[in-house]
Amino acid sequence: MPDSFDQSRLRSAYIKAQEQLLQERTLQGWWEGGLSTSALATATAVVALEMVQRQLPNRDDQYQELITNGLRWLAEHQNDDGGWGDTVKSFSNISTSMLARAALEATGTTDKYASEVKQADAYIKRIGGVKAVIRRYGKDKTFSVPILTQCALADQVDWKQIPSLPFELACLPHRFYKTVKLPVVSYALPALIAIGQVRYHFARPWNPLTRIIRKLSRQRTLDKLVTLQPESGGFLEATPLTSFVTMSLAAMGQHEHPVVKKGVQFLVDSVRPDGSWPIDTNLATWVTTLSTNAVEGDVPEESRDTVLKFLLDQQYQTVHPYTNADPGGWAWTDLTGGVPDADDSPGAILAILNLNQTTNFKHDTEIRQSADLGVQWLLDIQNRDGGWPTFCKGWGALPFDRSSPDLTAHTLRALFRYQGTYADLWQSEADTRQLEKVENAIERGFGFLRRIQRTNGSWVPLWFGNQHADDEENPLYGTARVLAAWFELGRGEAVEAQRGLNWISNSQNESGGWSGQPGLPDSVEETALALEMLVVGNGSPEKIERGLDWLCSAVESERYRNPSPIGFYFAKLWYFERLYPLIFTVSALHRACHRFGISTSNR
Repeated sequence: MPDSFDQSRLRSAYIKAQEQLLQERTLQGWWEGGLSTSALATATAVVALEMVQRQLPNRDDQYQELITNGLRWLAEHQNDDGGWGDTVKSFSNISTSMLARAALEATGTTDKYASEVKQADAYIKRIGGVKAVIRRYGKDKTFSVPILTQCALADQVDWKQIPSLPFELACLPHRFYKTVKLPVVSYALPALIAIGQVRYHFARPWNPLTRIIRKLSRQRTLDKLVTLQPESGGFLEATPLTSFVTMSLAAMGQHEHPVVKKGVQFLVDSVRPDGSWPIDTNLATWVTTLSTNAVEGDVPEESRDTVLKFLLDQQYQTVHPYTNADPGGWAWTDLTGGVPDADDSPGAILAILNLNQTTNFKHDTEIRQSADLGVQWLLDIQNRDGGWPTFCKGWGALPFDRSSPDLTAHTLRALFRYQGTYADLWQSEADTRQLEKVENAIERGFGFLRRIQRTNGSWVPLWFGNQHADDEENPLYGTARVLAAWFELGRGEAVEAQRGLNWISNSQNESGGWSGQPGLPDSVEETALALEMLVVGNGSPEKIERGLDWLCSAVESERYRNPSPIGFYFAKLWYFERLYPLIFTVSALHRACHRFGISTSNR
C-alpha cells in the first residue's frame, strides 16, 4: 500500500459504503436498484396512450391524466438548448428531442407549450432533423425507424421519408433470422413486426409482389407478436419498445388487439409518481450479482441463502420465446420481460459460486447443476470470432449484435471460476470433454480480446459510453472490465494486460480521478473501476494513492452516491443506475482493503 495513505481512512470509507449498499437491499433481501427517469421513454409512452385514445369513442380519463402529467414532466425537463436528453443528466440529442416534440404535436398541446415548441423546433433544425436521426444510427434501423414512425404519427414527418421494414421475414423460423440479415437487431423483432406493419398501412410499397407478400403476412406476424409479448406486457420490460409497438398497432385501428391492451396496462403500471417513465422497469438481477460480487459473496449471513435462491430462481429453464435462447441463461431483471444475455449470465454464475463458498458449500449440488447449465449456455453462444455477443450467436451484421470485449471478459471470468471450482471433481469421460471445451473457449476468447485491443492499449465496451466524449465511447469501462479477466486468470504479465494497465494509469486526471477518456470530467463509477484495476494489477503506488484519496473523499463528502449517465440501454439510449456508483465504490475499496491486509469485517 502507498506508505503515506491512512489505512484507517480507507477502512472507514469502505465500511460506510458497504453499510449503505446493504441498506439498499429490498425487504426480501436482494437488490433492485433504481433506473433513471427518461424523457425518451416518457415521450413514447405519451404518444402510445394518445394513439389509443384516438380510437376510443370516449377518451379515457385515466389515460388522459397520464398523458397530461407526462407532457408536463417533459416541459419541465427541456434542456436550455431547446432539446431533450435521455435522462435528466444527459445532453440533448436529436432522437429524444424529436420524440418529445412529436409528443407535443400528437397531443394537440403546441399552443399550451408554445415556448417549448419554439425552442425544440430551433434545436431540431440546427441539428439536422430526419437526416440527423438516420445518420446517428447508420444502417441499424432498430431505433431510427421507430423514432421517425412516432414523428409520422404526429404528422411531423412524411411516411415516405421512413424506410420500410420487411416484417414478413418474421414469418420465417427463428433459425433463419441471422441468415436473412434483418435490418434490426436480434432483440427488436416486435418492432420489426409492429412498425413494419404501420409503415405498410400508411405507405404501401410500389412493388406489387412485395405488397402482396406483406398483405398475406399481416395476420401471421400479428399472431407471432402475441407469442413474443411477456406476461407483464412490456417487451424487454422497456417503455420505449413497448410504446412503439402499442402506438403502431393502435394507429392502424388495432386498439382492441391483446398486444395493445397488455402494452397499455404495462405503461399504466410503470408510470412514476412525477408523471415520467423509466427506460426499463429494473435491473434487479444485474445489480444483485454486481453487489454480491463486489464483496465476493460476503453478504450478511442472514441474507446469503435468500440472495442465492433469488439468483437460482432467475435462471431460465426453458427455451426463451423471444430470442429462442436455450435454457441456462440469466436476464438483467426478475420480471417476465427479460431476455437471457452474456453479461448477466456470467455475473450470475460468479455470484452463485461466490455464495457457494460463503455458505460453506451446503447448496453445492444445486449450485453445481445451475453452473453446469449456465456454462453450457455460454459455450453455445460463443461466436466464431471467439468473442461473446449479447443475446444471439451469429448475428454480427449490426453493432449491438456483435461480440464485445466487456461481455467476453465477463464470460471468461465465469468459465475460469467454474473450471477452478469443479475441475478436481470431474472424473468421467464426459467431464473431460467438458473441461476441454471450457479451456478451448477461454483461449478463443483471449484471442478475440487480443485482436480487438486498440493500439493505445484500451478496449471499447458495447453497453457503456461517456457523453462528454466526442465519439461517446468509454474505453475506461471497457479496459477495466477486460483487465479483470487477464488478472483473475493469472495472465496479468501478458503484454496486452500491461498495455491496458498502462493506459488506465496514464489516463488519470489531475484531480486523481478518472473519466471514460482522459481529460473529461471525473465520475465515481469510472474512478472506482480504474482504481480497482490498479490495485489488482499492482499498478503505480502514487497513482493508487491519488485514486484512493479521490474515492475516499467522495465517500466522506457523500459524492459517491451521485450516478452518471454512462450506461447504454440499446442503440445509444443513455441511462444511469442509482446503485452503480455505490456498487463500484464498494468493489474498489473492498479489493484495496484485501490487497493491503485491512479487515473488511464490520460484524
